[in-house]
Amino acid sequence: MGATQTDLANAVGVSLRTIQTYEKKDANIPSKRLAQIAAYFELSVIELQIREVNEEEATYGNQNPFDHFGSRCYPLDFGKTFMLVRLLLAETQEEYAKNRNSSEEPKDTMKTGFVVETLHDSSHLAFEIAGDYMNDGTIQSIPNKSIVLGVEHAVNELAKKPKLFLNQIMVLVLRDRITCKKIVAIDADKKEITCNNLNTSPEFNDFKLPLDEILQLFKVIKKQI
Repeated sequence: MGATQTDLANAVGVSLRTIQTYEKKDANIPSKRLAQIAAYFELSVIELQIREVNEEEATYGNQNPFDHFGSRCYPLDFGKTFMLVRLLLAETQEEYAKNRNSSEEPKDTMKTGFVVETLHDSSHLAFEIAGDYMNDGTIQSIPNKSIVLGVEHAVNELAKKPKLFLNQIMVLVLRDRITCKKIVAIDADKKEITCNNLNTSPEFNDFKLPLDEILQLFKVIKKQI
């Protein structure tokens, strides 16, 4: 059963009017109070921020979050879902690639959120893209320090279902690093792909990559600039 505004006000130590003010759009809630409210509901601050308020009954409704391939998901209106997914910063990607088969996720794993329209039947990861090799100034661009959301595909699908990946931007987990490229050709017989950097500067030439060097494959479905 949801807590009333009065319950929350008493627990946090503020007036009912203050709680009503906090509910208004763009309300400036002090960080200390935000942390107290999150603790009251046994949530993190970021989880609290995506909880909806049932304004007609003035109670805080339960969102029934669920886990999906390791990501925490919160149903939203209009069939959308807010996903909290593991975030690999540029500084942590080499370590992830080298220890990809580790059975335990680090306790201090960073997470970030995306609103998605479809839940794919696979795991999701978010990656920070360092550098401007994928920046050509177009709508496809992924500028330096952008965060992309990738949905995992089996590497052998590259040869089996090439049309699914041609001209798509992918995150490739290799043996010693993680990189983001546009796949412009797939040769199933030679078992290799041709990778393209969107940036057309001379130092960013297309190159071929053997399939057996790819440990994991993620199709980019969202980005945050």
